[in-house]
Amino acid sequence: MSSIFALLRKDFLNFRRNKAAVSLTFIIPFAMIALFGQIFGVNRKDSGPNGIPVAVVNASASPAAAKLVTALKSEKSFRVITEFINPDKSRRPLTEADLRPLMQQPGADFRFALVLPADLISDSEFGLHLKFLSNPRNEIETQTVNGLLQKTIFANVPELIGQSLQARAKKALGEKRFDQFNGAIATAMNTAYGGDKEETQRRLAAGDFGLSDLTKPEKTPSPPAASAPAAAPGSAPATPPTPAAKSAAADLFAKLVRIDAEQVVGANVKSPMATSLVGGWGIQFLLFALSASATSLFRERDAGIFQRLLAAPVTRAQILWSKFLYGITLGLVQLVVLFFASSWLYGIEILPHLPLLVLVCIFAAAACTSFGMLLAAVSPSPEAASGLATFLIMLMSAIGGAWFPISLMPLFIQQFSKLTLVYWSMEGFSAVLWAGQSFVQLLPILGILGGITAVVMTLAVWQFNRGKIFG
Repeated sequence: MSSIFALLRKDFLNFRRNKAAVSLTFIIPFAMIALFGQIFGVNRKDSGPNGIPVAVVNASASPAAAKLVTALKSEKSFRVITEFINPDKSRRPLTEADLRPLMQQPGADFRFALVLPADLISDSEFGLHLKFLSNPRNEIETQTVNGLLQKTIFANVPELIGQSLQARAKKALGEKRFDQFNGAIATAMNTAYGGDKEETQRRLAAGDFGLSDLTKPEKTPSPPAASAPAAAPGSAPATPPTPAAKSAAADLFAKLVRIDAEQVVGANVKSPMATSLVGGWGIQFLLFALSASATSLFRERDAGIFQRLLAAPVTRAQILWSKFLYGITLGLVQLVVLFFASSWLYGIEILPHLPLLVLVCIFAAAACTSFGMLLAAVSPSPEAASGLATFLIMLMSAIGGAWFPISLMPLFIQQFSKLTLVYWSMEGFSAVLWAGQSFVQLLPILGILGGITAVVMTLAVWQFNRGKIFG
């Protein structure tokens, strides 16, 4: 039995001496838990998405339309964009004509837009008219935005519907008779129930018939409405609207609101969900594969291969360039095979976009290869390189959007997303397969991936020359 305990002690001593094993067992999991907690917003007081960019164009002269824009701005889940920034940095209000070109640009600032047109409230047609433009690259994000927009819109529908009724009445009766009609109604109501006649008439003219009380939470006391008389003395107190009544009202409002939905980008994509997801999976697998390939430098060093190569007419630079080109080739083959497999499994359209897709794959593979070589250059052992690679790849995949939309993360985490090669690789795949963009439109993304490759590879070569990988 003592021999077993002695061997057990030996294993723990070896484990303690292996810094890479200790970090993989304790330090990296702790760091990942802490970082993922920040990414998912664990223990945040304001749970839910934050700062999803939504463009809003208000072409209506109705005061209630401005109130709706204000309500959208107060929704913490949205970052409402209402201005267009000119090349000279001056600003002007967004117009509907601006939206589609902006949404089709690579790395667009917003993927959803709500238009309140001039005929939001028409004097010839009962109900409301809105337009919703979208680039639904991610189903979770799209459903979240749709739900929040509908909640905010329907909360303001009663007043807008009232204005629609008043607009039609004003057209039918004429302005003078319309004012006389509202005045007579206000007089009758205030004679029967009391109150301020001018205030009642003002609310009637503004379209406030008390319908908005149905959409308010029960805990919020309802203000006296123009058409909702107070309870008479000695009568039973008024009961709040029941959930069934609220649901019926919501259904009615939904029928009265006409929303013209237009998908600006990706409308002809055959397999939308797979097209938006496969790129993220592919770049994550590619990072793991190329990082493992780069750590093969340690095995070649330990086997004495570098000494024999350097004794021949081969330089260190040639060895590094051969490894770099090998990584790009391997990464390109892996990504192309993965996309063709996805085409067979999920119906993703690959062949119409194959040349540009291969180009993005080359740049993505180059960025991933440079990342793997930098890890090998700064790590003292293959175990340490493997542990560091696991940590960084999972981190970049999480904040880069490979797992879930970055718009659902806390705002301060979103600031780091565009610093990752995962984000820009996914942008490249989406630009080709989802948006069907041209080579010229793709150039900014390729430029960023190329810049990442150049910077990271320069650091890797510098560290290789200072290190002992060739010693």
